[in-house]
Formats: sequence, C-alpha cells, structure tokens
Amino acid sequence: MFLEPPFNASEEPAGDRDPALSERLGRFVRAASGAFASNTERALKSDLAIYGEWCAERGERALPAKPETVAAFIDAMAEERAPATVRRYVTSIGIAHRALGLERTVKSPPVQLALKRMHRKKGRRQDQATGLTWPLRQRLLEAAGDRPIDDRNRALLAVAYDAMLRRAELVSLQVPDLLEEVRGDGSLLVRRSKTDCEGRGEVVWVGADTVHMVREWLDRAGIAEGLLFRSVTKSGRIGEQLHPSQVPRILKAMARAAGLPETVAGGLSGHSARVGAAQDMVAAGIELPSILHAGRWKSTAMVNRYGEHLLVRRSGAAQLARVQGRG
Repeated sequence: MFLEPPFNASEEPAGDRDPALSERLGRFVRAASGAFASNTERALKSDLAIYGEWCAERGERALPAKPETVAAFIDAMAEERAPATVRRYVTSIGIAHRALGLERTVKSPPVQLALKRMHRKKGRRQDQATGLTWPLRQRLLEAAGDRPIDDRNRALLAVAYDAMLRRAELVSLQVPDLLEEVRGDGSLLVRRSKTDCEGRGEVVWVGADTVHMVREWLDRAGIAEGLLFRSVTKSGRIGEQLHPSQVPRILKAMARAAGLPETVAGGLSGHSARVGAAQDMVAAGIELPSILHAGRWKSTAMVNRYGEHLLVRRSGAAQLARVQGRG
C-alpha cells in the first residue's frame, strides 16, 4: 500500500466519500502493489501522504481534487521545496488521479500555470552530485585501510564506477552475477533496474582490477553465494544486505578517510560513480552511442547534463577560438 490516510477509502470523511470512486481507488492500490520499482512505491506513499495532510489541514478534498486545489498545493510547496521535488509530487498526484480515470486533472490549465510560475521564479536546474571521476576514484581506493570493511568498500566503489550502477542495483547484486573472463576482466548481470522493472536484465562490463578487488572481498568475507555486498560490523562480522542508503554514506566516509575537504565528501551521493564515469568518458572523447550503452540510457539528456562543462569545450565557439590560435 502506498496510499495512507486520508487516502484510505474506508477512512475518508463521509461528506467527501464517493463509494464508487473509493472502491476504484482501493482496487488500484491493491493491484499496483509491486507493479512499480520499490523507490517509486516509496515516493508515491511519501508524496501522497504530504499532499493528503496539506489538503486535510485546509479542508480540501484530496481525491478527486479540483485543479485549483492541486495548483494551490504547488504554489505552497514551491515556497519551501526544490522544483524537482514539487514536480515529483505532481507526478504522484497524477498517478492517483489516473487510477480514478481523471488523468486530465494535473494537465489542466490551473495546474500547468502553477508549475510555470514555480519555474519562472526558481528555475528548472537541479543540483548535480559530485562526479566520482577517475582521479577521485583512485584517491579513495588508495586511502582505504586493510580491514574487511575496507575490502568491501574498495570492491563496491570499483564496481559502481565500471558498471555505472545506481545504488539500488549495486546492493542487489548476487555472487553469480559476476563472470570473470579468461583475460581477467568481467561481465556483470544487472538483473533489475530503475528502467527495467520487469527484470529482463542487462549485462555490463567491469575491468580486471575491479574483478580482482571483488575476489579479494569475497575470499576474505567467506562469501560463495547470495548477495555480493553485505553489511560489515565494526568487529568485522559479515552481516546481511546493505540498504541502498548506505552507498552514499560509504563513499562519503571513504572521502573523509582520504582527507578530502567536506565540499567534496559532502557532495558525493549514490549517483556519483555513474556521474563521474560519464564525465570521464566525455573527457576521453568516447562516442555518444558507447556512453549511452555503458550507462544504459535511452536518451542523451543525462549524458549532456553530466558532461555539460566538458561538452561546452567542443562547442563551435571553443573550436573557432582554437582555430584562431586563442589558446
């Protein structure tokens, strides 16, 4: 379930309740459980709870809502939340309304105008995670110690960079997913991802040095099957599956242990290895189709965003300046 009170049909105020609509919404909640990626389910539950609480405080009906109610919610949230967060709220509200056959609610003029107001005031640009580029990757690896947890951290960081994995993909890897090739490098099966919710699976490449670090971790931890990356206690005891939220914490801890400033360590996130690898590929002049394949992107939007400061050096203005001998 990702719709909690006031979205629970059995607990809606009697004056706002439409039995037919409530039943349709209830069927949607039951049918949709497990249909979305776990992160999407969590976002839906959280977003709709925030929206529902806001509506309840003002005596507004949350579902189905008048377009003016959703527009007012956007205006209010835009004062305190990032535009990307507010857009996610609207997406979640739209999913709930589509379940009731009211998909036009969030596409109505009042809602679209509220989004335009927000973007004109605050812009659409999102903050970007610090890229874990090759020099930074090497520094973190070299600074790691020799405890079991350090072996795990080195292997986790190396796999995240080579395979350009999202944090949920990283912590879900199984031991059999890594196949070592004769020449030492390897292939890695990503069983399920944000863009592959049905689990068709995709195979990505990892380098020989990365395979070596993974083998060192598995040998030391005594892991022969099951999850590839596990939690490790301070005493060195191997635990259970890592939660995705642990990935950015591991990267930040490695950066601090390497003596890097907080401006760098604090900017690392579960996406940093993916961002940094893309930036390194752009800097190396690797062709766009190869970058898209490595990152499993369907469009160029994210590559252009991650590599914008590097790609601008290939612009017509930059090329003209070089022809003109302007350094």
